[in-house]
Amino acid sequence: MNWILLFEICYGIILALVCLRIIYDTRNSSKTVSYLLLAVFVPFGGMLFYFMFGINYRKRILYSKKLTTDEKRYEELNKRIIASTKRNLALDADGIGNEEGLVNLLLRDNLSPLTNGNLVKLLINGEEKFPEVIDALRSARKHIHLEYYIYENDIIGNMIKDVLIEKAREGVKVRFIYDDYGSRSIRKKLVKELREGGVEAYPFNRIRLVYFANRINYRNHRKMIIIDGKTGFTGGINVSDKYINKPDDKGKMYWRDTHLRIDGPGILILQHIFLCDWNFCSRQKLESEPTLFDIESRPGKKVYVQIASSGPDSPNSTIMLSLLRAITMAKKEILITTPYFIPGGSIMDGIKMASLGGVSVKVLVPGISDSKIVNAAARSYYGEMLRSGVEIYFYRKGFIHAKTMVIDNSFAVIGTANMNHRSFNLDFEVNAIIYNVNFSENVSKVFHTDILDAEKVSYDRWKMRPVYIKLAERIARLLSPVL
Repeated sequence: MNWILLFEICYGIILALVCLRIIYDTRNSSKTVSYLLLAVFVPFGGMLFYFMFGINYRKRILYSKKLTTDEKRYEELNKRIIASTKRNLALDADGIGNEEGLVNLLLRDNLSPLTNGNLVKLLINGEEKFPEVIDALRSARKHIHLEYYIYENDIIGNMIKDVLIEKAREGVKVRFIYDDYGSRSIRKKLVKELREGGVEAYPFNRIRLVYFANRINYRNHRKMIIIDGKTGFTGGINVSDKYINKPDDKGKMYWRDTHLRIDGPGILILQHIFLCDWNFCSRQKLESEPTLFDIESRPGKKVYVQIASSGPDSPNSTIMLSLLRAITMAKKEILITTPYFIPGGSIMDGIKMASLGGVSVKVLVPGISDSKIVNAAARSYYGEMLRSGVEIYFYRKGFIHAKTMVIDNSFAVIGTANMNHRSFNLDFEVNAIIYNVNFSENVSKVFHTDILDAEKVSYDRWKMRPVYIKLAERIARLLSPVL
């Protein structure tokens, strides 16, 4: 009996300390209550769940975002970024001036410059992305930087591997960051071949048993390539055969995705993000050398580009704030494509407010999902959106994995971030904002082409669904903070 009493006392002390930690460390009040109830009413399991998924890493600096320890030089760089952004805003006050609030948000919260003189190209599916990427890789003369959440040991993965090794043997500096969870299939064979071929390759947040719970949760979801400090790629497409649709692929699910190529100063911040991630992974100390930032404006190409990035170590959820700001700026139309729609209160309120205020809001989501739990949690939001006048479309041709948004055919967002809690708070993400009417109209055309292969959801039919389905979706929604 003494041992039982001692155990109960120890458990009570531990539970009290965990509850205090939850109250102190969790910003969101609803999450705080949820974690407290879970810890109290699910012995051991509730506390374990909190430590696996609930710790607020946004208060912790995993690594420095600075590429120089010289404070004077760093402050001078900040001043140059602010000055160049203001100069670019002044150059096109009548056009991009309408988006000044979003530009300033990313400048102040992300120190992301507004760049001009870019050439941008929209890439639809792996069929368009991978030939473009391979040609660009083969043209590299100085360096190639890659950072991917998923890199598979398959046909396209090995094809790109061979090009990287070929360029490394030519003397090009090739650096590769892969997520240790998303790219687990390449850990042994393909990474070894890359290293033997002269490519430097490191995992982001290597998974070890002692760190398993937290490090598997905080993933590097970015997909980026930077070549010679001039050309960059980012978007939703990982390196995997499943992103390539072939006419003779019988039985294979059609995969619909969107990627972006940027040539010009718009990739400056992509290079900066990569180098910060690289120094963290490799324990090296690369700095902002001129050869790494060999960026020139493209004459006659008046395309403005700005990059939003955030992760669990960012002071704020920059990507979520930028999307919310964009939504609230809309006057006529919002077009959203996302594979995982679990937006949380702020984004949800922004979308409903826009729709109720007379803005046409259309959301394209998968009709066929690769996760039943995520799909169920997402569907728990659709009723209140439909009731607010939002048009929802279920993509039926296959699985839609694109992450895009178009506001008033004025500017477009293309990136790696899903519209869910995980992308906003748990994963390292990057989005590109293109302030250009012609480009935005192209993305809008793609959206309207996609909805030809989609089913428009009827609110009258939606609210008539069986109670047990609605209940299952509500239960799945409880897991939304980690989905």
